[in-house]
Amino acid sequence: MRFLIHGSIAYDLLLTYDGSFIDALDPKALDRLSVSYFIPRFKRHHGGTAANIAWNLRLLNQDLVLVGTVGSDGGPYLSLLQGKGIDTRYVQELKNHSTATAIVATDDQEHQITFFHPGADAYGQLPTLDDQRDDLDLAIVSPRDPVLMLRAAAQCQELKIPYVFDPGQQSHIFSKDEFRRVITGSRGLVVNAYEWELASAKLDWTKKDVLEACGLLVVTLGDKGMVLTTTSEKVAVPAAKPDKMVNPTGAGDAARAGLLYGLASGWSLKDTGRLAAILGSFLVEQEGTLLDNLDREMIQERALESFGEELPFQMDNE
Repeated sequence: MRFLIHGSIAYDLLLTYDGSFIDALDPKALDRLSVSYFIPRFKRHHGGTAANIAWNLRLLNQDLVLVGTVGSDGGPYLSLLQGKGIDTRYVQELKNHSTATAIVATDDQEHQITFFHPGADAYGQLPTLDDQRDDLDLAIVSPRDPVLMLRAAAQCQELKIPYVFDPGQQSHIFSKDEFRRVITGSRGLVVNAYEWELASAKLDWTKKDVLEACGLLVVTLGDKGMVLTTTSEKVAVPAAKPDKMVNPTGAGDAARAGLLYGLASGWSLKDTGRLAAILGSFLVEQEGTLLDNLDREMIQERALESFGEELPFQMDNE
């Protein structure tokens, strides 16, 4: 299979806080918010939604086209992606800007606060993909510069490339009409539980309305798994069991790679959700969003441990 991945390519600065962010907040004084957290640990990693999703699809031996933007400091990152077999010919390099940077702080309750500087991505442009259309099975439009997300969805609609829309925490940036337009006719909407509250408020739609517009709603629930809903079926998939918990950053992107794989393969909602949960479970076991390795034996072993049965990889046409 061959996938089209739109989204950010970024460097991640991961901060770890010993305690709960909530303890320092006074709900009655949020309009005067001024807090400080002492962060004992931080590390710099490669990240970005598109790069993370692409990396995990390559671990599943899939072909893909990556669309994004890097800056003057992005050369080493592109070399890393290319070394993994990721097609980066449609990644822009803008030498007058820096690569996007995400600062992600996580507390010991898995609450996260993220600051994202788009860098070069704010000045990016979409490539012409007409010559790729016939080779693409499924696309995802994942978080990056909001204008480019809207354009990417419009391009997929124009070229008749089936796509999943993943707004991240940017739902509030789109107008109601813009948001409705990119979801209508897509293959599905993917959000986490908090993002769903933002998205439904901006859309002024119920879950039924979303399903009538695109046919699939996936709401991820962190360590509680996820719920996949279509017009005819609703499946709750529990989280897979990690061997340890280190940092949840990147788990959602890994899960999205699993969702894309399952949807493009024609798997059931149950098996699609299980693969997504398994990929996410491997990510939480490390700090950083790029796994060193992953093979089907590892996936099937975790499937048996977590769900009592293997995934139907024999359905693949590989």
